[in-house]
Amino acid sequence: MNAGPRSHPPVRVRRMGLHAQHQAIAVMRTDCPACQSEGLTARSHVLVRAGEKSIQAELFQVDTDLLPIGDIGLSQAAWELLDVNEGDEVFVSHPPPLNSLSHIRRRIYGGRFERAGLDAIIKDVVARRYTDVHLAAFLTASAVPPLNLEETIDLTAAMIAVGEKLSWDRRIVIDKHCIGGLAGNRTTPIVVAIAAANGLVMPKTSSRAITSPAGTADTMETLAPVNLDISSMRRVVNKEGGCIVWGGAVQLSPADDIFIRVERDLDIDTEGQLVASVLSKKIAAGSTHVVVDIPVGATAKIRTEEAAESLAARLIAVGQHFGLAVTCLQTDGSQPVGRGIGPALEAHDVLAVLQNSPGAPTDLRDRAAALAGAALEIGGVVSAGGGFTRALTTLESGAAWEKFRRICIAQGGMRAPGVATHVLAVRAERDGVVRSIDNRNLSRVAKLAGAPRSAISGVFLKVRLADLVAAGDTLFEIHAAMASELSYTAEFLTTIGPVIQLGE
Repeated sequence: MNAGPRSHPPVRVRRMGLHAQHQAIAVMRTDCPACQSEGLTARSHVLVRAGEKSIQAELFQVDTDLLPIGDIGLSQAAWELLDVNEGDEVFVSHPPPLNSLSHIRRRIYGGRFERAGLDAIIKDVVARRYTDVHLAAFLTASAVPPLNLEETIDLTAAMIAVGEKLSWDRRIVIDKHCIGGLAGNRTTPIVVAIAAANGLVMPKTSSRAITSPAGTADTMETLAPVNLDISSMRRVVNKEGGCIVWGGAVQLSPADDIFIRVERDLDIDTEGQLVASVLSKKIAAGSTHVVVDIPVGATAKIRTEEAAESLAARLIAVGQHFGLAVTCLQTDGSQPVGRGIGPALEAHDVLAVLQNSPGAPTDLRDRAAALAGAALEIGGVVSAGGGFTRALTTLESGAAWEKFRRICIAQGGMRAPGVATHVLAVRAERDGVVRSIDNRNLSRVAKLAGAPRSAISGVFLKVRLADLVAAGDTLFEIHAAMASELSYTAEFLTTIGPVIQLGE
């Protein structure tokens, strides 16, 4: 293994079985010669080289026999990034200086980001040279003061430049995005089916959940494979006109997934960063037109109409710079959409709408039809004002269901979403009218029940705003794969008060 000259011998790599989300962690003994010769101490950042590959990791140290002298243990993320085998020899040293940090410091002290600086930062981020501390510093520096329009455009361009870029031999390529913060809002599979059934091209890449009970990719995965590479994605789109695949498998704007994880931990989601996040993926995917759903509500991500209008204006302006036509729709964010919250439960809702099943959630159907209708209008399928009716007709005729079924088969085969083995009903303690539903806490309940790790877990909503309920009526059900998760979730509910508020 040729790693160049070194002043100390290599160390043997060991897989620790340490899961730290996406963090690359290395573990070595305090008396390891490599640590002593390089002056490496706990919490140092180290460069680990294996042949032509290298990673940067945070160093933890032990003074027990957990590891033999001369061995280095790697977290799961580090192991996968370095792509080594048990016992391979690697070299450990200090990493080179991160010159791109100077651009972050400059902004902290009152400057503005420039394109060259953002290019350097994003390249280092995607190369995994930034620790979570560095990422947090960048995101915080981007928040105060907020990114201006020029910075947002430059950040979008820098994020596009480091990933794959797709192109399609079509004049119009449609995409769709939801700003989020609304439980159960699983419109994408329905919108893609309607658009493709009407002859539009919609190569949809979607995300997995990070802190939510389900991402679109998690829900779609209960119905069909989503880990398609670019060639497979092209094959499906060329055959059926649309797809719903996991974006992480095709590496479009790869910095975005790294930022999102830290943004959630910091609870920071600024307008400029959000716009760059959304549009960089759409532009990289080769889209020409995108419909953006902006739910507005007291417990949604966007709380006021003014904030929604500001976000829409920024999305449209940045999109115009890159030749992307952006259409924004403000939608009701006061309550969850559909009945299910969690991958399989949301998939059952999607199927009910597509199959025109009795009792299918009308709010999910109507929201999806509104978004699909906007896509049909900007795609030239119908004239302005006719999209919603055409979308509903496509659903009612069965054409959307047939197209969705064919997309699933093309992606690797359609399957049925599962059903939970443990269900607990949460009942009303008194008579009343449903006055409010807490989107955020309802999502927390679904996650504690096991979603999205357990696809069958989550929450099934039984009431809507303004419904009249009697004492003892079921407000919602908690679904779980294990009885212990059900018990833990029920105990959590006693600590937060009512998730669904009843009034007179």
